[in-house]
Amino acid sequence: MITLHGFAASNYYNLVKHVLLYKQIPFQEHLVYGGSEALSAINPAAKVPVITTENEQHIAESSVICDFLEETYPNIPLYPKAASERALVRQIMKTAELYLELPSRRLLRYAFTGKQAPEALKKEIKQTLSRGITAMKQLCQFSPWIAGEQFSMADIYVYYVNTVVYAMGENQLEWDPLAELPEIALWRDSMAQSQITQTIETARQANMPEFLQKLQQQFNAASA
Repeated sequence: MITLHGFAASNYYNLVKHVLLYKQIPFQEHLVYGGSEALSAINPAAKVPVITTENEQHIAESSVICDFLEETYPNIPLYPKAASERALVRQIMKTAELYLELPSRRLLRYAFTGKQAPEALKKEIKQTLSRGITAMKQLCQFSPWIAGEQFSMADIYVYYVNTVVYAMGENQLEWDPLAELPEIALWRDSMAQSQITQTIETARQANMPEFLQKLQQQFNAASA
């Protein structure tokens, strides 16, 4: 059985968990936090998520894990059959990660410590986010799913990537960049209503107090 290592407050952990549940792949969860020795033993980068396969292989990085699960468990596909359509799905995923989530993630440490990021950093991040939104407008279809008629890996990937974008836009930027994609609200509601999403959200809320406590301990240790 696959083991999913990480913690439920992580959006990338939840992304992989959604794929596992959607594809009906049996798995067990192992609670471990980023930067810990236990995590470093299976992923030298000490980042979540990581999966351990039935053959005891450790695989890290969300997009790599998603591709492994798709190729190993193809019965419930999350990529289209046509190569051009698969390329679109992957392009949407990569654009959302590089130009929306990762820039927004740079603001997390300010949000978690109750501080405001420097204005120069906010300006730089807004510029990157604007570039990402322009690209997403060209790529996304929302008809009804993000890459067309078929529910795909892009729907799962973008949904969880966007949790950081929404949170940091409200907390640090006083701007919701995703509001410039009007179709995204209805799509997001459809995603949020699924039983899998609700199950994951319940676990996320339950884990959040412990995660924030761990984070505060790290901040205290760093400033000591």
